[in-house]
Amino acid sequence: MATENYDVDHKNGAPMDYPQHEETYSMFLLMTKWGILFNVALLLAMAVGFFMGGGFLGGLLTFIVLMIAAKIVA
Repeated sequence: MATENYDVDHKNGAPMDYPQHEETYSMFLLMTKWGILFNVALLLAMAVGFFMGGGFLGGLLTFIVLMIAAKIVA
C-alpha cells in the first residue's frame, strides 16, 4: 500500500493548477462540439448518399458543405 502523506491546508484545500484545469476543460468542450458537428454532418451526408439518391459524391459534397458551414457558424 502507498504510505505517502501529503500536507494539505484544510482551510484553503490542496494546491491546484487552475489555469491548466481551465485549459483542459476548454479543450474538452471544443472537442465535444466538433465531435457532435462531425457526427451530425456525417449522418446527414449518409442520408443524402443512401436514401436520396445522391450516391457517394453527393454525400461527400454534402459532408464538405456542412463542415464548411459549421466552421463559419461555430
